[in-house]
Amino acid sequence: MAASQTANAPVADATGGTRPFAPFEWMVAGRYLRARRKEGFISVIAGFSFLGVTLGVATLIIVMAVMNGFRTELLNKILGINGHVVVQPLDEPLKDYASIADRLAKVEDVRFVIPLVEGQALASSGSASGGVLVRGMRAQDLGKLQLVSRTIREGTLEGFDDGDGVLIGRRLADQLALRAGDTIQLISPNGEVTPMGVTPRIKSYRVAAIFEIGMSEYDAAFVFMPFTEAQAYFDRNDDASAIEVYLNHPDLVDRVKPELRKAAGRAVYMIDWRERNRTFFSALEVERNVMFLILTLIVLVAALNIISGLIMLVKDKGRDIAILRTMGATSGAVMRIFLITGASIGIVGTLSGFVLGMLVCWNIEAIRAFLAYVTNTELFSPEIYFLSRLPADPNAGETAAVVLMAMALSVLATLYPSWRAARLDPVEALRYE
Repeated sequence: MAASQTANAPVADATGGTRPFAPFEWMVAGRYLRARRKEGFISVIAGFSFLGVTLGVATLIIVMAVMNGFRTELLNKILGINGHVVVQPLDEPLKDYASIADRLAKVEDVRFVIPLVEGQALASSGSASGGVLVRGMRAQDLGKLQLVSRTIREGTLEGFDDGDGVLIGRRLADQLALRAGDTIQLISPNGEVTPMGVTPRIKSYRVAAIFEIGMSEYDAAFVFMPFTEAQAYFDRNDDASAIEVYLNHPDLVDRVKPELRKAAGRAVYMIDWRERNRTFFSALEVERNVMFLILTLIVLVAALNIISGLIMLVKDKGRDIAILRTMGATSGAVMRIFLITGASIGIVGTLSGFVLGMLVCWNIEAIRAFLAYVTNTELFSPEIYFLSRLPADPNAGETAAVVLMAMALSVLATLYPSWRAARLDPVEALRYE
């Protein structure tokens, strides 16, 4: 900009200094942000800096939201079908499971308890076979597991306790080519003891219903069987394998476990959900932190672009700076002009990245489906990621931290070029003009 255009602007106050962030400073900074033909290259650098900050912030928000979504979805599904605390017998079989369950249910912050019989088996049909985890439950307890009882896709749970039907997951049904009403064969290695050794126990059951939790590992592995039938199938002799305790909130386990141990009234072994899934959730946390650090580098690189663009702008505007100084603009005013110029790129880029990131998070499943359709590939395999849909759960605190971090980096990036502009000697700048 020609410095003469600011001749009528008030640049000095009564003390000889300029008022911080005076209107003329914003006006000059705005002129520098607009492209001119001879300043095209500098304008391109500013554009790439803006684009880098926008994409960096958007990518960071999207990735953090997806990582949070993974953790939330997996935690909800894992704890929706597994107890927060599992109580198992130590010295003798759990024949008094009913009375223990009643005492545990009376402990404060316990939502409900479920006695169960659990064992592994091989499930087979006429077309395929696969390993499954069989859980024996009463129909009333199965109804408490809303993640299962409310996701019935075929069949019904009516008469579950009375019949010989079982409940299987959607992926297991697809693998075995079964539908509600078909027959599934379960083979347990712990069968009858004969003079020739232990013979496997083989029994056929009707598929009473098919559920679909949305977590591929569970939809392919769980088979729910009537409690008494599971006792007979696994030869439990009227006892239970364990009692699962569901709390009002998963984070209450440390406070509730001593009360549960006291209420059990006998020697029991207790393991909570954190201990059972420690490795899995620790790996997710490490991956999340590493991704945050890596993607922060994108924002940092964009901030460095702001530095390079401003340094070139300072060199190009040396004559204008000198004229402003001779007209009464202080070194602080010059510094603030370039501070506004650079910070505007970073702050507007950050806000644009925030808007873009949130739009993608809110429509991420539709975007995934569209890209999968266009590329004709499966971008989110349930077998690998355990979930049937791509989750995104933006956290307000984390998103705010990303936005503030990007803005802070953008402002810090302008300090050195602005300081150089403020230190420019007007005499040296005009000597060769």
